[in-house]
Amino acid sequence: METLLCYLFLTRRVFTVPRFLVLFVALLACSAHADVRVLTSIKPLQQIAAAVQDGVGSPEVLLPPGASPHHYALRPSDVRRVADADLLYWIGPDMESFLPRVLGSRSKQTVAVQSLKGMHLRHFGEDSHSHDEAGQDEADHDEHDHDHRPGSLDAHLWLSSVNARVIAGQMAADLSKLDPANAAHYQSNLNAFNARLDALDQRIKTRVAGIADKPYFVFHEAFDYFEAAYGLKHTGVFSVASEVQPGAQHVAAMRKRLQEVGKTCVFSEPPLRPRLAETLTAGLPVRLAELDALGGSEPVDSKGYERLLENLANGLAGCLEQL
Repeated sequence: METLLCYLFLTRRVFTVPRFLVLFVALLACSAHADVRVLTSIKPLQQIAAAVQDGVGSPEVLLPPGASPHHYALRPSDVRRVADADLLYWIGPDMESFLPRVLGSRSKQTVAVQSLKGMHLRHFGEDSHSHDEAGQDEADHDEHDHDHRPGSLDAHLWLSSVNARVIAGQMAADLSKLDPANAAHYQSNLNAFNARLDALDQRIKTRVAGIADKPYFVFHEAFDYFEAAYGLKHTGVFSVASEVQPGAQHVAAMRKRLQEVGKTCVFSEPPLRPRLAETLTAGLPVRLAELDALGGSEPVDSKGYERLLENLANGLAGCLEQL
């Protein structure tokens, strides 16, 4: 009814009402459908939200490009944005350890996606499992347990399209409750997103089919979800935590491993290539390349999440095919 009133008044379909009343009622009717303010902690979640909100609203992101989701110092303006958002989505305490201290003061809905039912979670050194089978919630995880110890949660869960579907479904449901006038639009966007992911999965499987047996190394153990989904596996990792520099003994062992493998690719993550990369690969038949787990350079739109995954496939295949 409010949507109809808004339409009638703004298009002047009601002719017998005084002008001042037209404007007053139009403002009341239309203000009821202001955009739902969605804030996500990191860009991949923003891209998923953009697919669900397409044509209705534009989600915002908390972390600026290049910022680490593990260790970010919130500014006063960030704290205000956290407080003001109608819906806030974050991975959970295993990723954004800086957020729990400010979330307690939020009165609006907050969703830690690692705790959603149906998520397929991986732990370092373990195989993936479904969240609802494990029966765990975010309270089971120490909020500082993001150091990639064996058995700790691998929080890079957005790199699984299965998990992206679960997250998008939750977002569509939450948005529909806050904005029922657009519920059908959110559902339509969700259906389109899932259909595009079906096609994307097939494209990526085809793209990486020829590199499944080729060795490669990563600097940060961030791609296990993606690898598991498409039959890939890195040969070695130089630093399991991106903020921790490996010791001399580990560096020597990894260089020896590179020598044993021969032709290979070593992938770092933007925005900066570790200085160690040159030391490790000097004089060896190794190609250096980048994989961006956060999709920091991609514009935010309804297909941004799909480009994130496809770029990973193209980055891996593009380097390994040249070996």
